[in-house]
Amino acid sequence: MDYKRMTAPCGLDCFNCPVYLSKDNERLRAAVARNLNIPVEQVSCRGCRDENGTIGFLGMAEPCNVYRCIQKKGLDFCYDCPDFPCDHLHPYADKAAERPHNTKVFNLCLIKKMGLEKWAETKARSVRETYFRGEFRL
Repeated sequence: MDYKRMTAPCGLDCFNCPVYLSKDNERLRAAVARNLNIPVEQVSCRGCRDENGTIGFLGMAEPCNVYRCIQKKGLDFCYDCPDFPCDHLHPYADKAAERPHNTKVFNLCLIKKMGLEKWAETKARSVRETYFRGEFRL
């Protein structure tokens, strides 16, 4: 797997995301649609980088601020930036148990320390399972 392509600049592990994983799993896709309260046809994501920072199922018409910043600065990950961490990486405090976005800064620190491949293969899933308490009921 191309972990660089499947890890968002902000540190989200797209390769572990239920929306991404549902592309080949009808049952998971239906569960994701139910949990996100969207039509099954909208449950689709190829990952932040392949979507150019716009995630269709979220209704985003333009790239997120993190993606714009990374593109403008010519960086691969936020941890490469001298301004890291910055205001673009704030967690969703009111949805901490539901949104994996709260792991962004922690993931970026781990990627910088461990390297992308080692993080992706040995740590990313356990971080998500430890901090993301949202459930997709099948």
